[in-house]
Amino acid sequence: MTSTEKAPSPPPSEGRAAHPDHLGHVIFITASAAMGGFLFGYDSSVINGAVEAIRDRYDIGSATLAQVIAIALIGCAIGAATAGRIADRIGRIRCMQISAVLFTVSAVGSALPFALWDLAFWRIVGGFAIGMASVIGPAYIAEVAPAAYRGRLGSFQQAAIVIGIAISQLVNYGILQLADGDQRGKIGGLEAWQWMLGVMVVPALLYGLLSFAIPESPRFLISVGRKERAKEVLSEVEGKGVDLDHRVAEIELAMRREHKSTFRDLLVPGSSFRLLPIVWVGIGLSVFQQLVGINVAFYYSSTLWQSVGIDPSGSFFYSFTTSIINIVGTVIAMVLVDRVGRRPLALVGSVGMAAALACEAWAFSADLVDGKLPTTQGVVALVAAHVFVLFFALSWGVVVWVFLGEMFPNRIRAAALGVAASAQWIANWAITASFPSLSDWNLSGTYVIYAVFAVLSIPFVLLFVKETKGKALEEMG
Repeated sequence: MTSTEKAPSPPPSEGRAAHPDHLGHVIFITASAAMGGFLFGYDSSVINGAVEAIRDRYDIGSATLAQVIAIALIGCAIGAATAGRIADRIGRIRCMQISAVLFTVSAVGSALPFALWDLAFWRIVGGFAIGMASVIGPAYIAEVAPAAYRGRLGSFQQAAIVIGIAISQLVNYGILQLADGDQRGKIGGLEAWQWMLGVMVVPALLYGLLSFAIPESPRFLISVGRKERAKEVLSEVEGKGVDLDHRVAEIELAMRREHKSTFRDLLVPGSSFRLLPIVWVGIGLSVFQQLVGINVAFYYSSTLWQSVGIDPSGSFFYSFTTSIINIVGTVIAMVLVDRVGRRPLALVGSVGMAAALACEAWAFSADLVDGKLPTTQGVVALVAAHVFVLFFALSWGVVVWVFLGEMFPNRIRAAALGVAASAQWIANWAITASFPSLSDWNLSGTYVIYAVFAVLSIPFVLLFVKETKGKALEEMG
């Protein structure tokens, strides 16, 4: 079939922008798939409450501690790189179920480690599960969501992440109170930090159960010859007024023009090393999202605030309030992403983050007085930290996931999304592993570095990122 062939245009009343008959069901399906994002957020932030306890229990320095905290991100990168190929072979739902099992095992192992190496191993296992979920969630949601709602439904992934962050901070705070404010305090024979890590078993099991309640992606069903089942799913998510035969033919045509994507497909024709420009754009979006230092706020915020004189309970409280701001910003993005577009939100976010990070850098440049920041700098640091998270959440936190689910042509989507997500995890690892040592060197200088990356993200978006608002996946070329 030649590349000039086109599927017949659907009647106006049957277009993909039509209001689905069962939007509530579509939201349930999307929210269930986004539980992987919830686990991602929960795991990313729950370690925040255990950092100082792990340092104390195993008597380790900042560099070793950073590797234990960040090593999960290596597993994330591997999981993200392989998830696309696995999903193309066994389906999106099976990948979710595998991820749920690994999450559960990791939570139990992390809560009951025999030694430091054992804890690190279980964090790698959990990281692999997160990496898989980070790829499968956006891809699945993009494949089942009606085009008119895809931006808002795609943002469920980030919404789930920020809710997971907030819930983990709240659970950590509650456990800390039960342990009388001591991260190593005993509760039922285990230390508080062990309970913090082990509680993730609950959402992991819920994720696994929900995966049995949602349908397989229509595109995967068609790829394995299950057209009738694909029509049933399309009817569920796009409404009964849709011409199902036309939609199946449209998807089949798009799939016939493509093949199982591999890394070689991401290269410029005739080149052995040069990636396609669109792949570099995806990598750039992923990397900039991390290089502004957002995960420092979720992995190390309790440690950060304690380092400038705030007591442990106060530091946990500020970590929780930051996560609430994160949710507020994400809701704003969900409301605006299909109205104003992805690029405008990204640009607004970059400007806001750059200003907030610069203020944090100034505040942390002050000398400590009796182990605390001076009052003015302390207030500026706290406010700027919350403003930074707000601007990240209403922009890059959501739009990057939406972009990655939409921007790649069908023929390379799975492989390109895997590479971009892997780059995101590697950048996340670099920031997470370097922060303890950088902060020991110069905390203010560290935030200057993050601010510079926020500034550089502005010309990157202006020059290289194209708007995907309102376009069907089959239109991406």
